Amino acid sequence: MDNIAGTKSSLTWAVHISVVILVALWLFPTVGLFVSSFRTGDQISSSGWWQALSTQQAQLPAIRVEGDETPTGGAFVIEGELIAGDNTVSAWGTSSRAPQAYEPGDTADLGDGQTLLINEDATFVLTSSETTEGTRLPRVFLTASSPPEFTLDNYREVLTSSTAGAGILQSFINTLTVSIPATVIPILIAAFAAYALAWMEFPGRALLIAAVVGLLVVPLQLALIPLLQFHNTIGIGKGYLGVWMAHTGFGLPLAIYLLRNYMVGLPRDIIENAKVDGASDFQIFVKIILPLSFPALASFAIFQFLWTWNDLLVALVFLGADDESLVLTGRLVNLLGSRGGEWEILATSAFISIAVPLVVFFAMQRYLVRGLLAGSVK
Repeated sequence: MDNIAGTKSSLTWAVHISVVILVALWLFPTVGLFVSSFRTGDQISSSGWWQALSTQQAQLPAIRVEGDETPTGGAFVIEGELIAGDNTVSAWGTSSRAPQAYEPGDTADLGDGQTLLINEDATFVLTSSETTEGTRLPRVFLTASSPPEFTLDNYREVLTSSTAGAGILQSFINTLTVSIPATVIPILIAAFAAYALAWMEFPGRALLIAAVVGLLVVPLQLALIPLLQFHNTIGIGKGYLGVWMAHTGFGLPLAIYLLRNYMVGLPRDIIENAKVDGASDFQIFVKIILPLSFPALASFAIFQFLWTWNDLLVALVFLGADDESLVLTGRLVNLLGSRGGEWEILATSAFISIAVPLVVFFAMQRYLVRGLLAGSVK
C-alpha cells in the first residue's frame, strides 16, 4: 500500500519534518537577532525577543535617589523622576529582600525623619527633617511595566559612531575588501584547471585529480604559519594581497573538485562538434563551458563568500588585529569583550555581519543544489 499513487511513505514524511525542524532551528535565532537589533538595552535584558510586541513587566536594578534639595516649610524636599520614558510602576521597595513592599502612592518611613513617596509614573518625593547634603541618599527597587519600544538609534550608533560603534563600518568595508577578491580569484583559476582536468588529455592527469582530492582534507591551521613565513620571505608580508592569496590557496581544492565534476557531466557531443568546427580549447572554454557551468560556479561562489566573510583566523594571521585592518568577525569579538553588557549594540552589529551573507545566499541559492549534485547522476 505504500507504493500507491498519491500517497507518501513514512520516510518522505520524516524527511519533510526534518527539513522543517532544521529551517526552524536556523530561522528563529535569525529573527530573534533581527528583532533585538531594534530594541533598547533595558528591554533586551528584561525580556525575550518573542515578547517584543507585548507590555513588559520586570523588576529593575536598584536605583539611587538623587536630585536638588529644596527647603519647604521647615523640611527639606527632593523631587524628581526615577526612570525616564513611558513606564508604569506597579510596586516598589527600599530593600532587596522586600522589593515589592509598597504600592504606587504609598509613603515609606525611612527613619531618621525621612519619608519617601513614589507615584505610578515613577516620580518621587523624598522629605527629610534635616538637610541631606553630603549624605548618601537611599536606593529603591522598582517593579515597572513598559510598552513595546523600537528604535533605530542602535544602527545609527553602530554605523556612524567611531567610539560607540567601535569602527563597525570600517570593519564592514574591510571584510568586503577581503571577501570579494577572495571569491573571484579562486573561481577564475579553478575554472581553467577544472576544464583541463575534465576535457584535456595529458600525462599525469589522474594523479593531479587525486592530489586535488587529497588536498581537501588538509587542515588550513597547519599551513598558516609556514605560509605567513613564505609571504614575508617573498616580500608580501601582512596585507590584503597576502590574505587574498591565502584564501585562494585554501579554496582551490574544493573549487577544482566541484567544477571538474560538473564539467565532466556536460554533453560530450557539444564539445566534439565545436572542435570539428575548428574551435580552440580556449574558445570552447569561454563560449560553451563557462555559460553551461554557471550553476557550479555560483554554488562554489556561495561557499567561498560565506567562508571568507565569516573567517576570523586567516584574517588575523595575514592582516593583523589593528583597528584599521580588523575584519567584522574580529570587531565583534572585541565588542563582546569590551561592551558585553550593551546587548543592543552586540545584536545590531551581529545582524549587520550576517545581512550580506543572507542576501548572497538567497540570491543564488537556486543554483546551490544544481551545482552540488553535478556529476552525481549520469
